[in-house]
This record gives sequence, C-alpha cells and structure tokens, in this order.
Amino acid sequence: MSFDHSGFSIETDQQGERLVVRPCGELDLATAPDLEDLVIGRLADGTPVVLDLRGLSFMDSSGVRVLVAAHARASDGGGDLTIVRPARGSAVDRILEVSGIDQALQLVDEPGLA
Repeated sequence: MSFDHSGFSIETDQQGERLVVRPCGELDLATAPDLEDLVIGRLADGTPVVLDLRGLSFMDSSGVRVLVAAHARASDGGGDLTIVRPARGSAVDRILEVSGIDQALQLVDEPGLA
C-alpha cells in the first residue's frame, strides 16, 4: 500500500503479523492526517505496527501529535506500536529531542524484524 502527496509518501509492508509503516518526506499539517488514520486504524484493528521514521526529512508539530496519539492508543491497550528513531542528528531527530518526547516514546534504533 502506498499514499503519495507532493513531497510525502507512506509505504507499508506486511511482515508476518506486523505492519511496517514508512513515511517519507515532509510530515506536516497537510500530510499528518493520512499517517494518523493509517496507524491508529491498524492499532485499533489489533495489528502490531512498526512506524519507521528514518525516511522523514521534516516533521512539524502535527507529526509530533500523530506520534503522541499513536503512542497513547498503544499504551491504553490499543495495540502494539514500535517507533523507529529517525537518523541521529537529523532535523526530525532534533524536533523529537526539543519537544521532549523522544524518551517518552521509547524509540528504537532498528525495527528488530526477522
């Protein structure tokens, strides 16, 4: 499955029971709803989701809100969510660090899929 907006796309790949979601490009006010609908919808269905942020080149507060909402959904018993950290030192990594949510989200460096 793939979503594509100008400068933004979402690639998905089913790996066993897990859905790997790879947003690429700029995650902002215009594109965040597509990612949120996909991730929250799959978590609601009970599908384990791996959200891989390594393809993002930009993220604003709308993207941060999507991550927080997905994490909250999973934490409230709404599914299994793994968030893969963006490249260390990247613009997206700095946004997560400055917002203070990088520790709360329990980011991983690798998806750990077989």
